[in-house]
Amino acid sequence: MAVQKTIKRPVSIEGVGLHSGKKVKLTLKPAPENSGIHFVRIDTNPALKIPARIDYVLDYQKAPRRTAIAKDGIEVHTIEHLMSAVYGLGIDNLLVEVNGIEVPGLDGSTQGFVELIKKAGIEEQDAKRVEFALREPIYVDNPNGISIIALPYSGLKVSYTLYYPNTYIGTQYLSLEVNPETFVNEIASGRTFCLECEAEELRRMGLGKGADYSNTLVIGESGVKGNTLRFENEFVRHKILDLIGDLSLLGCFLKAHIIAVRSGHYINIQLVDRIYRQKTRTEQAGLKAVSDFDPRGKDVLEVVDIMKILPHRYPFLLVDKIVYMEEGKKAIGIKSVTMNEYFFMGHFPGRPVMPGVLIIEAMAQVGGVLMLSNPIHKGKIAYFMGIDNVRFRKPVLPGDRLEIEAEVTRVRSRTGQLQGTAKVDGKVVAEAELMFAIVD
Repeated sequence: MAVQKTIKRPVSIEGVGLHSGKKVKLTLKPAPENSGIHFVRIDTNPALKIPARIDYVLDYQKAPRRTAIAKDGIEVHTIEHLMSAVYGLGIDNLLVEVNGIEVPGLDGSTQGFVELIKKAGIEEQDAKRVEFALREPIYVDNPNGISIIALPYSGLKVSYTLYYPNTYIGTQYLSLEVNPETFVNEIASGRTFCLECEAEELRRMGLGKGADYSNTLVIGESGVKGNTLRFENEFVRHKILDLIGDLSLLGCFLKAHIIAVRSGHYINIQLVDRIYRQKTRTEQAGLKAVSDFDPRGKDVLEVVDIMKILPHRYPFLLVDKIVYMEEGKKAIGIKSVTMNEYFFMGHFPGRPVMPGVLIIEAMAQVGGVLMLSNPIHKGKIAYFMGIDNVRFRKPVLPGDRLEIEAEVTRVRSRTGQLQGTAKVDGKVVAEAELMFAIVD
């Protein structure tokens, strides 16, 4: 099981922003598990914390040629190189304090940030790493021949084609699996670049005030000016570096194969936004354990314990307690049906009867507790995939005490089938076969 990571101790570095040209000090600090990556503008009063997530990304028109985040009018620019290092080294939780509007550019790559993080030391935490495995392909393009696609994949793989016709860059292609080793050896030292013919236009736009030959590869007609390449294909390596930094704004680690053709920050962010929406839809469609609560060793799970496992809340939490649990095999839950139940107000109010669909839902919730309480399923999502052989034997009335059994009848690596039975006073009132799928 992959676990979350932070750094062991605070570390600092100073430098100049590539676009602002202003000197800035940046400090990395450890952060608790499940907190994520946050930037903190310590030069504002009060200091403002900004999550490094897609929903805080500043409009590209306000921050061209870079990735920036903003909250309450306070901004942090050019975060992509640092975020690439954070993602590439597998850091989940981190505080990034900065006393200016822009992250220092250093040498134009992420190598300095990698060395800074290694100097701080990397520390494992107890919580399981949050990952999202892409479910369906996502494609983004524009009329200029720029495109990016994400495909389901077992890890993170990036395949990038860089195309600068009639220039020294020409066409470059690189495809690799992204992990800490490949990131450090193949990606981290790739530096930012621009064509010499673009440089003056960027200056007129107010960009590149801190850029020079030491931190930006300037490409003339015959090659790189005032510097030497670290790799023959350093340009495409830097584009992958930028892309990884933008992917980190998903707020978790991604499992997908990213295929990009000439993509930059603008289209990268569009892709991340669509992946984020798919992730949100996926989580909303299934049951996901809301904490790392471990029910083993408890004879009875009270409602407060159930709410640590299931995301349901009043009025849709239909189980009062779990009175029996055999890990991975069987669970028994109790639902006391009272006249005060909300559904009795509109469901045959003259002769109140508990709706059959809610009895089945109560079965599914007991089944969800059974599936999600298994330690091997921590952090995973249980999808209620189907119902079969449903039978309603007797009506359930106010004052009844439902005893709901969920027993595993068949289980595979990713799916499970349960037999659900609801009883009142030992007599079966409803039964059904329930199918679940367990996904990361």
